[in-house]
Amino acid sequence: MGFSNRGLRGGTFEEIINMTNERYKAQGLAVVEKIPTSITPVAIDKESRTITLAYFEKKSTVDYIGAVQGIPVCFDAKETRQKSFPINNIHHHQMEFMEAFEKQKGIAFMLINFTTLDKCFFLPFADLMPLWEQAQKGGKKSISHEVFNPIYTVELKGGQLKYLDAISTYINSGNYTE
Repeated sequence: MGFSNRGLRGGTFEEIINMTNERYKAQGLAVVEKIPTSITPVAIDKESRTITLAYFEKKSTVDYIGAVQGIPVCFDAKETRQKSFPINNIHHHQMEFMEAFEKQKGIAFMLINFTTLDKCFFLPFADLMPLWEQAQKGGKKSISHEVFNPIYTVELKGGQLKYLDAISTYINSGNYTE
């Protein structure tokens, strides 16, 4: 079972992933880090010392990169309140990066959280690519939650997003070859 914002108990999707990654690292299961997005501040509120206006320096790749039991992984975390995930939330440069990453024998994927449905899914790049290509050629512009393989449902247990279970399922299904 996935989770909604109310299931996060005040946290955000990325905060839960970050806490999960810290636990996985402490348990010796994985080392996965959030890739910071480079920004250039344009305006700063001197009183509160906060950035009020900024621009992105360059296009980012994916949100997370690391290794799970010696296997390189990269993934992006996305959320939607809809019952389908808009493909235009995935950028061309992200697809190019994930494709190149997989050519180097890594596992690239997306974690997609459907907040109103209380479900989160692991979406392997191999399953994403044909859907993305179809959308680029004028096909469906979103992925219904019903299309996601239920064996890749990601559960939230004990404050930890169990995405390593989905990676294990993916590997054991024969879809990953070193």
